[in-house]
Formats: sequence, structure tokens, C-alpha cells
Amino acid sequence: MYNIALFGAGRIGQVHAVNIAEHKETSLYSVIDPYLDGANALAEKYGAKVQSTEEAIADPNVHGVLIASATDTHANLIELAAKAGKTIFCEKPVHLDIARVRDCLATVKANNVPLFVGFNRRYDPQFRKVREMLSAGSIGKAESLLITSRDPSPPPAEYVKVSGGMFRDMTIHDFDMARFIMGEDPVSIYAKGSNMVDPEIGKAGDIDTAFVVMKFPSGAMATISNSRRSGYGYDQRIELHGEKGLLTANNIKEDAVEQWGENGCVAAKPEHFFLQRYDAAYKAEWNHFVDVLAGRAKPECSGYDGEQALLLADSAIESLKSGLEVKL
Repeated sequence: MYNIALFGAGRIGQVHAVNIAEHKETSLYSVIDPYLDGANALAEKYGAKVQSTEEAIADPNVHGVLIASATDTHANLIELAAKAGKTIFCEKPVHLDIARVRDCLATVKANNVPLFVGFNRRYDPQFRKVREMLSAGSIGKAESLLITSRDPSPPPAEYVKVSGGMFRDMTIHDFDMARFIMGEDPVSIYAKGSNMVDPEIGKAGDIDTAFVVMKFPSGAMATISNSRRSGYGYDQRIELHGEKGLLTANNIKEDAVEQWGENGCVAAKPEHFFLQRYDAAYKAEWNHFVDVLAGRAKPECSGYDGEQALLLADSAIESLKSGLEVKL
């Protein structure tokens, strides 16, 4: 049984706590959060202890850490865990500053510990099947990829101010998905954006509606369509066109019942938000991390992948500001 120290008792930490506790090979050993009420509540629920950062890092009974705390703590916690020889799972991003990410990854490399970065959409069964079918040659060579990602409603402007902006906070998942599906790093990126949803987001210096186009070494193209608002639920779709056909992964709906009548069809909306839509993905990525802990696998989504996703976000911001395509 592998003991896990969970940093962060908030919404995403609670999602991970369930998966840690339910896996036959892992135990939620401790919870670390400066807000002790939340830490105590989560620890009590799963029979874990509450520790400080220093206690968890120094505890020889902790085999792995799961970092689901505030973004600005990620790099420091990764470095502390790496120096202590812990196996590391970190929610995206490693940090919002690319130089800080690179320093952090150098520390991980120097200490030769596994680091898994939690871009959970790679583990969504629908999206993963698209990648597997492409790899199997089912549509031949990939030519164009369309990624649609629209949140049901915008976050508060106060969150936007500390999030790093839309490209670093939201689109970063789609940048990683594009690299994952296509199996190569893009050579150029072009981004356009607007403030269409919430004027307060614009006042905070960010956008809430965006299109991004990337070109890959093979000549294939990827287009990302983002919005902070969707009036019909959490919109998550991909379409991959190849020389021999088309692969699509459509929205997961709240239920699969359709009512047909003389006025047409009435069906359920897409799942409400990411906690529902990507429940299976969170479970699957934890299964993979347990394999990493056990030495049965190496991290499929590494620090390098975290670095590349942030690099694409930074380059998209550069393109947005300059109005020009950015070469990578």
C-alpha cells in the first residue's frame, strides 16, 4: 500500500481524495492545507492525518505526493518533494512563469524522481480512443484537428487576475490535447481573442473568447475554439480529419435519452462541468500514477509536457498582443 500526502483540500483535492482512497494500492495518508478547517474535514472523512508541509516532506511513511494546492505553490512543493525522493503528481500548471518551470524541472531531473503532470483530458476514454485509432492507422495521416472547449459560465474576475489568463488557465488543456493527439510539437501558433462574455474579465486584462491555430512539422493544422460561456452545458469536442477519414469525439450528455416527436428531437444537455465530464479521466490518470509509483510505468505526461503547454500559452499571448504568427 502506497501512502499519499495530498496538498490542497479544495475542490480538485477532494476529487483526488476519493480516487486515492478507493484505489486498492493507495491510501490517503495525510492532508496539507493552510485552511485547517478544510484539511481537518477531508482528513476526518478518509481517516487521514493533517500535516504541515515540512512534516509531510520529511515523513518516511509518505511514498508519493499529490499537489492540488494553489498554483503559486506548485513549483516549490515539487522541488521539496523531489529533494526528499518522493514520487510526484502535480496538477497543471507547474508554474505560470516558464523560467521558474525550467528551474523546477532541473531540480526534478537532478534528484531522479518521477514527476507526473495532471493534464487529465489525456485520460478521457473518448479522446484517448481517438489518439489510439490514429496511431493504429484507421484514418491514415492526420491532416487537421478541431478542438472545441467552452465552459458553461465564466469565472469571477478576481480569479482571472491570478489565473495567468485564459490561455494559461483554460486553453492550456487544449494545447496539451493538440500535442497529445497529433503526437508532435507545433512549429507555429496564431491567436485571436475578444472580450464578449463578461466586461469585468476585460477590465482584468483578459479575454473570454478565442481562436488559436497551430501548424505542425508534418504540415497538419490544429484549431482551438474557446469560450468562457456556453448556454447549453460544458462543451468538449474534438474532430480529427485524416487522409482516409474522420474521427470525432462528441459531448458526454447528462443522459442518453432522446425524445422524438413531430417537432423534432429533445435531448439532454452536455454534462454540467469538468468534475462530471472528466470523472472517468481523473480515475484513469490516478490508475496510471499508481503504476508509476509501483515502478510499472514511467509518467506519460511529464514535466516536459507541462513546460510545452505553458510555452504554447505564452506564445499564444505573444501572438494575441502582436497580431502576428509566432514561430516556435
